[in-house]
Amino acid sequence: MSPEVQQVIDALPDGVVVADADGRVELVSALAVRMLGVEGDPRGRPLDQVLALTDHDGNDWVGHNRPYDGLRTRTAVPEQSWLLPSGTEVLVAARVHRPALERPVEQVTVTLRSGRGRARLDRERSDLVATVAHELRSPLTGVKGFVQAMLNRWDRLSDDQKRLMLETVSADSDRLSRLIAELLDVARIDTGRLQLYPRPCDAGVLMARIVGSVGAGTARPVTLHVEDGIPEVLADPDKFTQVFVNLVENGVRHGDGEVSVRVRSLRPGEDPALAEGVAVVVDDEGEGIPADLRRRVFTKFWKGGARGGSGLGLYIVGGLTKAHGGTVTIDDAPGGGARILVTWPAASADG
Repeated sequence: MSPEVQQVIDALPDGVVVADADGRVELVSALAVRMLGVEGDPRGRPLDQVLALTDHDGNDWVGHNRPYDGLRTRTAVPEQSWLLPSGTEVLVAARVHRPALERPVEQVTVTLRSGRGRARLDRERSDLVATVAHELRSPLTGVKGFVQAMLNRWDRLSDDQKRLMLETVSADSDRLSRLIAELLDVARIDTGRLQLYPRPCDAGVLMARIVGSVGAGTARPVTLHVEDGIPEVLADPDKFTQVFVNLVENGVRHGDGEVSVRVRSLRPGEDPALAEGVAVVVDDEGEGIPADLRRRVFTKFWKGGARGGSGLGLYIVGGLTKAHGGTVTIDDAPGGGARILVTWPAASADG
């Protein structure tokens, strides 16, 4: 192999080992040499000697996968978890090259990458399971408890007590439905399968409904000011509502005083990507969000303060807003607390 080829594989983020038709190594990247702990020049040595990988049962990679044998239609060895001589986990995959189906294997290319990425993914999955279990358990416990109480004591409960229990069951059921909807939206955002049905909407009317709904469920004042002459926005009304219910509820949950919502036309240069649109500003009077944490706010499972939540709401806010072509930024509110600024594109003249 030429020095230029060696330079290319040395620059790759994964370790690479290439073996010829006789199963002897002809090319190894510098990273693979370090990962495998190879001493001396590995070129010309048998692949099973250089690729010193074992699984938890003591099998070696070459003997277990037999890349030079098997069906003639075989073109790859799928990614698997193996252990380096140091005991570190790596993810190993291979390509099997044949000049034609009736010809023997001409070359085997093996790649090795750190298992830390998979470990991080496993941690995220564990976080998801823990979050879902915790969030589902609380309302389910309430539903089960009140239903069981009504079944056991129906004749001894007054109508007012039955109504209170049923209202609590209804509220807990709504909470479960919201959490399930959040989880589905997270999956759709992550996989790029989010479906939107945008149309021209009056942002002032939608925000009035949102503020009225959230305000009815709290003793904290929630105010709304809508500037005259704002353009219609291009939005899926359900997703628009989901975004701003999350933001206003967060202001109520984490703030200490009034939550103020203002809807106005987009100012020149406020969002370079939008020539025309609407800005929605949500201010609270809480402790605010430190500048060094603001980039993490819109990631999954981020939680601020000690007042609960699934940690998915702001991730969904960011994903839905971006899907509509808008932006979300965080700043300090003038009176203390956090300011969330959302820019949203206007509907085109032809709708």
